[in-house]
Amino acid sequence: MTRILAIDTSSAWCSVALSLDDNEPLFRHEPVSAGASQLLLPWIEEILIDADISLHDLDAIAIGVGPGAFTGIRLGLAVTQGLAISAQLPVLPIASLDAIASQLVLSPQFKSSHASIFSVAVDARMDEIYWVKYQTTALGLPSRLGNIQLTKPEKLDLSGVQFLAGSAINEYGERLFTSNSLKLSAPFLDKKIGISALGVLDCGKKDLLDGKQIVISDLEPLYIRNKVALTTEERSILYKAEITR
Repeated sequence: MTRILAIDTSSAWCSVALSLDDNEPLFRHEPVSAGASQLLLPWIEEILIDADISLHDLDAIAIGVGPGAFTGIRLGLAVTQGLAISAQLPVLPIASLDAIASQLVLSPQFKSSHASIFSVAVDARMDEIYWVKYQTTALGLPSRLGNIQLTKPEKLDLSGVQFLAGSAINEYGERLFTSNSLKLSAPFLDKKIGISALGVLDCGKKDLLDGKQIVISDLEPLYIRNKVALTTEERSILYKAEITR
């Protein structure tokens, strides 16, 4: 029996979920772009009221730590820090691609594919992608094969991969297959799946059982891309790329 609050603001969506033991999780998930800062705390308060519990009744807070939007990640971590400190709760840092993978393996499309090795690849902007490979365990859960990579779309390694998911498919299309002899057809591609608090919650439940909770002072973002600030020329190039999409 676990009670975990899950938060993710690493994308253009504000997402909150709350597990209530074995009951269906409470869940709010909406596209908000830059509006998450006004919605996140009220949503958390509302979802706790709906569940008739307080922060002190929780076992932990699971938080999406990225990689993703820098401002969104910082917002999620700041809110999590405030909540965890006030209620003296441990936290569960969850990588965004792991959260996507945990939801993917539950989808009917993935199950019908009978894939055992798959990749999640998401748009990282600046003409790059975040990606990593997974293998399903005997229990059907995703197990990451290596570290999350940041590369050009053409550098995606699909060797052995039977299924591909993530926003990079829509953004970069055939560029993902440039250096790969493998071509995956529509039944083995999920273009729509993205990060949500439900995926963060799924990973958080497993990590709590595995004793992977940490104290709030150890919570850090997972940026992958070290260079955040852009030069004037780089901003101009990025702007032109955005308006031509």
